[in-house]
Amino acid sequence: MILVTGAAGFIGYHVARKLLEEGREVTGSDIVNDYYSTRLKWDRVAELKAHKAFVFHQVDLCDYPAMEEIFKQGSVREVIHLAAQAGVRYSLTNPQAYQRSNLEGFLNILELCRRYKVDNLIYASSSSVYGKNRKLPFGENDVLEGQISLYGATKRANELMAHSYSHLYGLNTTGLRFFTVYGPWGRPDMAMFLFTEAILKGEKISVYNYGQMKRDFTYIDDIVEGVTACLEHRFGYEVINLGNNKPVELLYLIDCLEKNLGREAEKLMLPLQPGDCESTYADIKKARRLLGFEPRTGIEKGVKKFLDWYKDYYRV
Repeated sequence: MILVTGAAGFIGYHVARKLLEEGREVTGSDIVNDYYSTRLKWDRVAELKAHKAFVFHQVDLCDYPAMEEIFKQGSVREVIHLAAQAGVRYSLTNPQAYQRSNLEGFLNILELCRRYKVDNLIYASSSSVYGKNRKLPFGENDVLEGQISLYGATKRANELMAHSYSHLYGLNTTGLRFFTVYGPWGRPDMAMFLFTEAILKGEKISVYNYGQMKRDFTYIDDIVEGVTACLEHRFGYEVINLGNNKPVELLYLIDCLEKNLGREAEKLMLPLQPGDCESTYADIKKARRLLGFEPRTGIEKGVKKFLDWYKDYYRV
């Protein structure tokens, strides 16, 4: 059985659904907090519960006894750990949430994997670990000179913690550095969602760094392919970039949204926010070599798929 933590979240939902469609048994866990819409999270869970091979537990990662019950009862052989407190800007005002979920919660996962002899741990890292790195594209062997957000610091800490457990206990761990994931059922705190909502309401959108930003927007289906490919491998310890390998200018993303929505955005141009970087760009040579990873969805197609879902879900 595969345990997917964060199953009510964006990436966790899609990964769990893919595994269920492949005929695998999946147990999902999630605290279902109110960082963003709990309705959206419960609707994701409802979709997963339509599969008979899915079991869901509403549980806090930091509740060690409750998490241990899942391992005791479920014969967990592999763990895909996608639960975390996300968001760079939120970490500026709510740092304790990141300490609890991303550090204490991750330590609980490592300990339970060790104690219950889990065969494989795949976990979410982030492109944020590249911090002050100016070299593009970002490669896994780059020297990580310093973190510019607490969120990025906790994700880098996860990689170091996983390394220690791989070294000390032989636990197979693979950290996946995700690059700006988007798509249907996405997170309402991310730019594509926020821009869409504001444009449809006729409200201004906040465009940071005066639009001089690039992001390696990566469509959710491509990310899921990379995550599930890791189930077929035992690397000992590894970190791997999963990105589209094609950075997109923020103003071009807005242009794609405008064309698909048939409306022009009213832009509020603002300076770069604390914790943000100007550009992200994934070197995916390692992912290609180790996982056969090859992103297939360009930004134009991905934006249309996201908006088709958005308009259907919100009846607009």
